[in-house]
Amino acid sequence: MSQAQPSTLANLTKNQNSTLKKLTIMGYLEGTSFLLLLGIAMPLKYRLGIPEAVKYIGMAHGVLFIAYILMLLLATSKIKMPLWAMPAGVLGSFLPFGPFIFDYLLKKSLQG
Repeated sequence: MSQAQPSTLANLTKNQNSTLKKLTIMGYLEGTSFLLLLGIAMPLKYRLGIPEAVKYIGMAHGVLFIAYILMLLLATSKIKMPLWAMPAGVLGSFLPFGPFIFDYLLKKSLQG
């Protein structure tokens, strides 16, 4: 049985681990808001005629998207990330489940 991935990476400083944790949290929030927008709010609007869900979830997603991109920029400046990390993080934010996959690949890359 495999063990859970440690919350800190051994080769990063405490400050870098803190930044990585904040990026992970922001990515999970942004990714979840995008899935809520696509999976709940848009069907409510287009199938049931309830546009309010898109208005509020869309607004929250927009704020979280901007915060995620800013956090990604901050993390890139504080952590020595691979060259592919910044464009992959931005691209991942436009795809369903993208931030979750990006987080996994980034942590795997930083471990090795």
